[in-house]
Amino acid sequence: MRVFLFRRKLLAALACALAAAAMFYAVNYPGAVSAAAAERQLPIYCVQRDQKLVAISFDAAWGNEDTQQLIDIMEKYQVKATFFVVGEWVDKYPESVKALHDAGHEVMNHSNSHAHMSQLSSDEIIADVQACNEKIEAVTGVCPTLIRPPYGEYDDHVIAAIRSMGMEPIQWDVDSLDWKDLSAGDISQRVLSKVQPGSIVLFHNAALHTPEALPGIIESLLQEGYTFVPISEIILPGECGVDYTIDHTGRQQPA
Repeated sequence: MRVFLFRRKLLAALACALAAAAMFYAVNYPGAVSAAAAERQLPIYCVQRDQKLVAISFDAAWGNEDTQQLIDIMEKYQVKATFFVVGEWVDKYPESVKALHDAGHEVMNHSNSHAHMSQLSSDEIIADVQACNEKIEAVTGVCPTLIRPPYGEYDDHVIAAIRSMGMEPIQWDVDSLDWKDLSAGDISQRVLSKVQPGSIVLFHNAALHTPEALPGIIESLLQEGYTFVPISEIILPGECGVDYTIDHTGRQQPA
């Protein structure tokens, strides 16, 4: 019994010592702790760019009231964008998917059913993404290489599953919040105050005031010297960790 109690006391003392050592390390070497925490897998939120490049993107999951209007607005300014579409949206509106592609816009993946991917297994994620890819390719002839996870939600296993397919997950660093039915003026103010070289801007199709806000946003950024490019042209090509890295903010930058 005495030996047993001695061992319990010894283990308790060792646990306390280890906890104290960990706390000392965290306090005195915060950079190392932060670096370890930053090893989580992240999608691309924006890109380090010296040129004034900006990419605008639209998520299409529900309605289809303004898709052609958005195409017409961007055609006027010769701007190309990236549309992330849900597979079920492709089922409902294949003519709009084709119109987007024919107008020169990128049509990329936004999942097949707009599920919460973090609640799915890796195999379920891959099956869902592949189903959407096949629907888009059937209409456009082009298989998507980019995906925006629904709701902007992800964790390490979501990102790992996506990248195992050779696809790149994309987020945004400028959120228009147009889905909240903000006024055109508020949408414009939010976007124009946050855009910087390498930004990826998030809009939605079927948002109430986006068609009203979009021309002024495009004109203002053109006057500031920005060039609009699809997301595939603003991100850096190559293999993560070799040709580029993604920092703790989601900024893609040369390795």
